[in-house]
Amino acid sequence: MNAFDWLVIVVVLVGIVLYGLYKSRTSRNLEGYFLSNRNLPWYVVLLSIMGTQASAITFMSGPGQAFSDGMRFLQYYFGLPLAMVVICITFVPLFNRLKVYTAYEFLEKRFDNKTRTLTSFLFLLQRGLSTGISIYMPSIIVSSLFGWDVFWVNLLSGGALIIYTVSGGAKAVAHTQKIQLLLIFSAMAAAAYVVIHSLPQSVTVGDALNISGKAGRTNIITTGFEKGSFDWNDKYNLFSGLIGGFFLSLSYFGTDHSQVGRYLTAQNNRESKLGLLMNGLVKIPMQFGILLLGVLLFAYYQFNSSPITFNEGLLKEVQSSSSKDSLQNLQRRFEVLSQEKQKINAAYVAARHEQNNETKAKLEENLRQLSHSQDSCRTAFANLAKTSVNKKDNGADYVFLTFIKNVLPAGLRGLLLSIIFLASWSSIAAALNSLAASTVVDFHERFKRNGRGETAYRTAKWYTLAWGVFSVLVAEFAHNLGQSLIETVNVLGSLFYGVILGIFLVAFYLKRVSGTAVFVAALFIETFVVLLFFKQNIPALSWLPTISFLWLNAIGAIGVMLVAVLLQTFSQAPKKEK
Repeated sequence: MNAFDWLVIVVVLVGIVLYGLYKSRTSRNLEGYFLSNRNLPWYVVLLSIMGTQASAITFMSGPGQAFSDGMRFLQYYFGLPLAMVVICITFVPLFNRLKVYTAYEFLEKRFDNKTRTLTSFLFLLQRGLSTGISIYMPSIIVSSLFGWDVFWVNLLSGGALIIYTVSGGAKAVAHTQKIQLLLIFSAMAAAAYVVIHSLPQSVTVGDALNISGKAGRTNIITTGFEKGSFDWNDKYNLFSGLIGGFFLSLSYFGTDHSQVGRYLTAQNNRESKLGLLMNGLVKIPMQFGILLLGVLLFAYYQFNSSPITFNEGLLKEVQSSSSKDSLQNLQRRFEVLSQEKQKINAAYVAARHEQNNETKAKLEENLRQLSHSQDSCRTAFANLAKTSVNKKDNGADYVFLTFIKNVLPAGLRGLLLSIIFLASWSSIAAALNSLAASTVVDFHERFKRNGRGETAYRTAKWYTLAWGVFSVLVAEFAHNLGQSLIETVNVLGSLFYGVILGIFLVAFYLKRVSGTAVFVAALFIETFVVLLFFKQNIPALSWLPTISFLWLNAIGAIGVMLVAVLLQTFSQAPKKEK
């Protein structure tokens, strides 16, 4: 880092805060603060939806996900376009017609108070925890880069965005997201350009993709079938993406107020629908580009030395532990394998250009053996870290960071580091605004009815601040999670989204089911989903099947609907719909 990098970071971040404050002028009531007076055009709604969904985790952990597991993570989004269509047909017209402030107001009109309260509570719990993880992501990056204490970085990164979020509400959030995304896309494209031009001169983009493909990193489509049977524990495949991803997207965009609040700010139904449909078209190509960057990074490190783990902080901790001698032996072996692999990859590219298939086949076998040996070394390090310092190796989250720090030129390095904060702020600001909206409208108003004018406006600001503090506190404990952060957020959502979606689907499509039936069904299925996910820690539940977290969304939604219908059927006469 040099002075120019610091200048870029300061200018970009201070500029965004000032722009957010400039756009914070709105009517001093709840409709102005939470919904920007429902006056935003579709393209601002689109960018706001994308900015809310795409956090720093998406842009920093996404390339690492492809680096370690390939591009099959893209299948996670295959159900998104279909979900957008369903939401535009069912959810948007109803929410706009009722002029709701939160998605959960509708549930009280359809069912009763307790169902609304339960659903809003599940949203607050899930979104509050996820927001804390989103704050933690840029903090670990800055901490790793400069050696700063994560505790203070969490306070700094969380506190800066709270300034304009508390001040301007939904309007400031939407307009700053517009600028943030433009800067983010530009910086990511520039990073991809540097990766490609950092490859050896003899290596083309086609060579890089070919090498990555041979290592299983371009595996976009996987069916989940292995040896004639379907692996329900496979995280990302065509069926879990289409089915589980559809239910997750339907719940996230249709019932999570961090997203519902974005398209409620639109001028009318048409603008809301356009923003959502365009998101369904743009999101998959955007995620493809992020994962492709990870594939190119994988190819880059086939021709350049790579560390045994990209998590430098964890590496230093193990080096300072009683296992330092074992680590040194592992590192020496890994470095020898890395150097040998670089030579064979260069020979493989030459054989590919000469179309020498016999030599290519031999070299491919050598590369497979070397890759297997390197993977064994990384697994050995992960076990060493767990036994010596009791931490998991989540090195995939640091792959892109390592490249930014060691390879990118001055100025661009500062811009990439600043977009880490921009992406984080983009999603966190919308989350804080939605958390405050649900707290004020779904809870506070019931106990202290001050209307929705200036008094409620001031109250909303205090709740926004309170949720900001809560999220920072969550971030302080997020370092114990260990696994890939992009997976952590998705797992957390899957524990709750299915049940929340099930409640709304009953409200929309099962008109004869009463509030009590769906309330009991939601409690029962939520308990079942949590137990199913944590079954490995509960010996008495070992008989339950082991499944990927994406399927929890479908199980939660369908389970609530089925149990609610059964309870209604065996209860007294159905309650007449309000």
